[in-house]
Amino acid sequence: MDKTVKDPSHAHHVSPTHDHRCAGLVPLFSELPQNDQDFIDSQLHHRIFEKGDQVFMPGDELKLLIVARGSMKVYRMSRSGREQLLRVQKPGGYEGEAWLLGQPNDSFYGQALETTEVCLLSHSAFHKVLLEQPLLSVRLLELNAAKLVSLEQLNGFLGMDRVEERLATYLLDIAKASGSLRFSLPIRMKELAHLLGTTPETLSRKLKVLEDDGLIARRRREIQILNQDELEDI
Repeated sequence: MDKTVKDPSHAHHVSPTHDHRCAGLVPLFSELPQNDQDFIDSQLHHRIFEKGDQVFMPGDELKLLIVARGSMKVYRMSRSGREQLLRVQKPGGYEGEAWLLGQPNDSFYGQALETTEVCLLSHSAFHKVLLEQPLLSVRLLELNAAKLVSLEQLNGFLGMDRVEERLATYLLDIAKASGSLRFSLPIRMKELAHLLGTTPETLSRKLKVLEDDGLIARRRREIQILNQDELEDI
């Protein structure tokens, strides 16, 4: 797996004229009136990242990132320097709500998996929005930044009711990020169970069901997807 960190300055800036409405995709903004969402959209910058470009990394300027098109993998690095895939953000996916609220990013990386357009709202632009949009300030008071941080790792999965759906999505995400239907799970079973909001015992049972149904083959942490279409339909 390519772990080369590319300079985000290589990303291409996009003209302010665009068809994407990104603000409404983020729960922090989605309950605002449309005219307020339009104002937030006017403060967003659009950038295009080519495959392999680093979209964000720890220590970057705090900002909200919304995927308008393409896809972006989000990962962290283990102490041994191994990449641990957390999720793949597709159009409508976002990262950084908690960063906008002042929580630092000290462990997460984002990398484009293909040509990807991202909507960016900087911390300074966000403060401008707060000054000019009092309703948003009220909305923010209703949210707890610490809660957002605790939920951040799970936001892509806990909206799915069934554990097997979360598991199938995660396996398909790894296959997409690695470019192969045969891969090694990047995190331990206990960590994966926590990420998917379940127990290691339940996770083992669900993996066994996928094996018995002929959707995957598994040997410890080595996985091969045998039936991608059925896995996507779970």
